[in-house]
Amino acid sequence: MEALLTKNFGKEGSNTIKFYLEDGGYETAKRVLTTMQPDQIIDEVKKSGLRGRGGAGFPTGMKWSFLPKDNPKPRYLCVNADESEPGTFKDRYLMENDPHCLLEGIIISCFAIKSNTAFIYIRGEYYYPHNVLKKAIQEAYDNGYLGKNIFGTGFDIDIVLHRGAGAYICGEETALIESLEGKKGQPRIKPPFPAVEGVFRCPTIVNNVATISSVTWIMQNGFAEYAKFGTEKSAGTFLFSISGHVNKPGVYEVPLGYPFMKFLEEKAGGVRNGKKLKALIPGGSSTPILNAKDCETLNLDYESIAAHGSMLGSGAMIVMDEDTCIVDALLNLEHFYSHESCGQCSPCREGVNWMYKTVHQVEHGKAAEKDLKVLLDLANNMEGKTICVFSAAAAMPVRSYLNKFRDEFVNHFKNNSCPYPKRTYLEE
Repeated sequence: MEALLTKNFGKEGSNTIKFYLEDGGYETAKRVLTTMQPDQIIDEVKKSGLRGRGGAGFPTGMKWSFLPKDNPKPRYLCVNADESEPGTFKDRYLMENDPHCLLEGIIISCFAIKSNTAFIYIRGEYYYPHNVLKKAIQEAYDNGYLGKNIFGTGFDIDIVLHRGAGAYICGEETALIESLEGKKGQPRIKPPFPAVEGVFRCPTIVNNVATISSVTWIMQNGFAEYAKFGTEKSAGTFLFSISGHVNKPGVYEVPLGYPFMKFLEEKAGGVRNGKKLKALIPGGSSTPILNAKDCETLNLDYESIAAHGSMLGSGAMIVMDEDTCIVDALLNLEHFYSHESCGQCSPCREGVNWMYKTVHQVEHGKAAEKDLKVLLDLANNMEGKTICVFSAAAAMPVRSYLNKFRDEFVNHFKNNSCPYPKRTYLEE
């Protein structure tokens, strides 16, 4: 398969402007800015079928078209490089290996939405990717690809690189905007949506790193070429991060619609140590878990994963083998979510910690059947009742783990302990 976004991964000097220019870098942006109108670019992206690669999967060109036509305020592009969903690390590799592809995508996207300023909000822990991007941005300025009068078109563009401070909630677009403005990172009530009122109360488009990087390839090769990859409803390729109990964890690019079992065996080298597959988190820690039987007919696209009761999300697959304690795995997730709740909404602030404490009781054999009902009641009373979807991110794993592996929860309190041998990080 032709690599679209990963073609330069692992090549020496791929994150330098010298390498990028030798491969025809910034020629696409020059052609687009000098020969096309903004509406033509938006139409091209719409026709490509590109959907947001950050988790929601919303059509990118359609999101761009939501910007108000008659608003005199400046417009902004926010590139979400926070990537704090556990199991997700595809954007990190894009920034480390091919930062100028992202920058060229930003130039094209800003021209399309008539924005002169772009912000890259990067996860605070991404020290090395931040330094790579910082250098790449300076190289782009030094060579005239950023700044005033780009390609002699009269179009100006500046990029601001902003580091977060390690809060998971700032991956949510409105919390990201609040943090970018120097406020506490807490989600806003929607509507208004960012396209109408975002950064500094101005029209704003928030897109993921992989989404904007894809714009470069689409505008270079055309929407029809991009649509040849993937399925009718899930176009293009996708960068999947796979980790857990596999022989070759990493980032792999495949067309959407790729069979999961084929991916597991041929890309990730199969389940580690010859063990059997027990469960899969398909799209990041917040997506509902699937069991081994689900995976037999699973294809890696939005529609197939939804039909199996989960979500593609950020494409972060976490594989669990037959020796995994599902209750312990859920306990680990709920500990994370109880720590990361911003506390703005009481169902989330109180409910996630309550769920964590209840799962803790189950794991240590101190719970009873009624506690499983408490977990489901909590999940049902949290999801959809808060400002953002954080409560759903904590509730969906609880509900799906219980539905798929209920017997395992029951065995814990019937045996008054966890029946699985404890693993340590050293053993892993």
